[in-house]
Amino acid sequence: MLLKYLDKMSITVVAEDSVLYESPYWGQHGVSFLIEAWRANIKKNILVDVGQNHEALLHNMKLLDINPEILDAIVLTHCHYDHTLGIVDLLKVIGKSDFPIVAHPGLFRLNFIDNPYLRHVGVMQEDSRDKIEANGGALYLTTDPLQIMPGLVTTGEVERQTDFEEVGIALKTITDNNKIIEDRMNDDISLVANFKDKGMVIVTGCSHAGIVNIVKQTIEMTGVKKIRSIIGGLHLVEAPMERIKKTVEALAGFDIDSIMAGHCTGFKAQVELHSHFQEKFLPLQTGMKFDF
Repeated sequence: MLLKYLDKMSITVVAEDSVLYESPYWGQHGVSFLIEAWRANIKKNILVDVGQNHEALLHNMKLLDINPEILDAIVLTHCHYDHTLGIVDLLKVIGKSDFPIVAHPGLFRLNFIDNPYLRHVGVMQEDSRDKIEANGGALYLTTDPLQIMPGLVTTGEVERQTDFEEVGIALKTITDNNKIIEDRMNDDISLVANFKDKGMVIVTGCSHAGIVNIVKQTIEMTGVKKIRSIIGGLHLVEAPMERIKKTVEALAGFDIDSIMAGHCTGFKAQVELHSHFQEKFLPLQTGMKFDF
């Protein structure tokens, strides 16, 4: 696809597992990013994921001087509760009708683990499709890349191309004919911003599709090989060192200016990323802001 260009963009980390040193922000297991995007005198404010605690999210928004009413859309990168829980409560605060919620059509399926015990880890009942729509949400559910504005687009469903990447957690779902199967997290999508002659910024939630797969698809989708930054979770927290090393080696084969990874990335993977990318790598923390 022919991807147009943003003039500029800012990304604020509104929710993350850790917080900036000596800051008053609240951490939570989950992520949320405010994307402020400008093109041709038009500005749009996009929230990527909502974490799992709307009170902590709103607390951080207040400290960051972000009024929820300025939001123009929300992108949900995948179904998990630590990225979707409290979206209905947030919609009530936003107070708009026909408010775009962008996600994969598999968002509302049953998604569960059975170790250490059986529990659903996807979208919870209080954030059901019906309740989202009843509180002003207009769902844009597609497997295709979706343009939020010229220069800002989702990846759509990501093709699995590598032989070493995996979901990163033993997830299951139940089919329409009542069979239990492995859930490969086909709903895992990312957000891509493009800048003329400067490359792309990729914003991920957990990279269950595999960060290398995501980068490969983004390049194939846009024809742009330059990556200005990768920001988000890489879900290597429980990955064996072999996979971590293969991931870092594969990322090193791309033209990447910076990687800011946190949440589900894991300490071992962060160490490996820092060892290779040095000053080009930063661990994510709540309260950080990046300008492009």
